[in-house]
Amino acid sequence: MLCPEAGKPIIKFNHCQKYIYSFSVPECCPLCRRDVGSRKLEEAPISISNPFINGHQEKCSFLLRPTQGTFLREYDGRSDLHVGITNTSGVVYNYNVQGIHRDEAGWEQSISIPLLQPNMYGLMDQWDKYLEEFSNSGAWLPHRYEEDHHNCYNYTLTFINCILSTEGMERLDKTDFTEKYVLPRTRKASKYITLYRAIEEHGFYVTDRPQHQASTPQGSVSL
Repeated sequence: MLCPEAGKPIIKFNHCQKYIYSFSVPECCPLCRRDVGSRKLEEAPISISNPFINGHQEKCSFLLRPTQGTFLREYDGRSDLHVGITNTSGVVYNYNVQGIHRDEAGWEQSISIPLLQPNMYGLMDQWDKYLEEFSNSGAWLPHRYEEDHHNCYNYTLTFINCILSTEGMERLDKTDFTEKYVLPRTRKASKYITLYRAIEEHGFYVTDRPQHQASTPQGSVSL
């Protein structure tokens, strides 16, 4: 079930040799005003995957959300982001100037990165214990918080590396983790936000279909 905070679903359909994005399929094409009824399977409307999910429904995952507001509404691409890690019940453990928080709400529109493979039952059984013990460490007391060097990202990455060490796996530095796992998802999310807001403003959004080899309009989104 789609969480209300995740926004309205985006639909893509073909007409006028264009890709047209909207929140629902209209009866008439917004470009030519003709019936959009599809006659071919390849022209059937499809739903665009939403990169934002309810983090409280995610187990053993790294979550990312704006510190204030939500991605679809308030985020401007430069605002601060906050990160946390879920336990097996969807409680989000996170660290800020006030210390450790265990949030049962507030992460309903998040980017999620699963940290365990589905078959890692043994580690999942111990996950909550490890996360709680790690979070109770004196390293994460409020007075130790530093905005640039000892923050929410350090908290999450240090925990991830503790798990990797426990499993005999190589640790990740901040650059590696960010480039391999975080940036691909945030880039996709940024395109989705641009597309979503354009539809909200104009009612629809149009791009050229790639097979025509036309130049892509400036600022267009390809999902």
